[in-house]
Amino acid sequence: MDRDLLIHLPVVLAVARCGGFAPAAADLGMSPSAVSHAVRAVEDRLDTPLFARTTRSVALTEAGRAFIADIGPAFTEIGEAVERLRAARGRVTGVLRLNVPRVALQIAITPVLTELARRHPGLVVEIFSDDSLTDIVAGGFDAGVRLGGMIAQDMVALRLTPPFKAVLVAAPSYVEARGVPLTIGDLAAHNCIGFRLLTSGGLYAWELQEAGEDVAVSVGGSVRVTDPTYAKELALAGTGIAYVFEPLVRRELEEGRLHWLLPENAIEEPGLFLYYPQRTARAPKLRAFIETVRDVLGPTIPPTIVKSS
Repeated sequence: MDRDLLIHLPVVLAVARCGGFAPAAADLGMSPSAVSHAVRAVEDRLDTPLFARTTRSVALTEAGRAFIADIGPAFTEIGEAVERLRAARGRVTGVLRLNVPRVALQIAITPVLTELARRHPGLVVEIFSDDSLTDIVAGGFDAGVRLGGMIAQDMVALRLTPPFKAVLVAAPSYVEARGVPLTIGDLAAHNCIGFRLLTSGGLYAWELQEAGEDVAVSVGGSVRVTDPTYAKELALAGTGIAYVFEPLVRRELEEGRLHWLLPENAIEEPGLFLYYPQRTARAPKLRAFIETVRDVLGPTIPPTIVKSS
């Protein structure tokens, strides 16, 4: 084994994972010049360029992608072995990388992170807020959070929340000024806060129920957002009607700061799930997170394998 090559490989992996020299330097606590030197040293030893560099971007070459695919799992196993050894001595350390949609942060993740920090101060949790259906394995994440119907195939899934409704809400001031819609058709006369999908760029059609059937309703209004939590803020301000998950507005509904409109037309979502590859299940950092989830969020169903239909 070439020891001079080996010591620089974690830097190469960091550049690939972070997508650039500067973010990798920040992640590793190194200077960008030191990161660049390490990558250049590996490329010189291999006599192969691993990254294609321009003034604005850094991307893996074809050889670089193949090399990262070969060495990445080995370094992951080494890291997990170190973490297991430390965990056996009562210390959970390392970086737990989670891919989480923004709406799930407030509903399920924040209370877990608060307790996790108290229990395991040596563990760093890195949250990547992402509303797209990212491949968590390819993205280098330890686990992800999604609605039950959106979980990738052949993953271990752990329930975080019970099923919940997708609800229409508005502030008392809006209702007083514009009235209450009595049917789905009445929404056409209301200021509905639209939601633009970042993945496709299209406008989301609100999913509702009518006569026992699911319907997709195109709505119009003066504001469109890409963040469901901001739709809630706009509803609280009296701007219009928002379409949000019920746990996100539960307190506001209980306090009367928002009204639930057309409750009979609300659909039920399967709830939020933590999911992860089977191979990561033994990692102490993930086990510590799961144990905290169970204690903070309450009883959960046993882990199950989500198979393709």
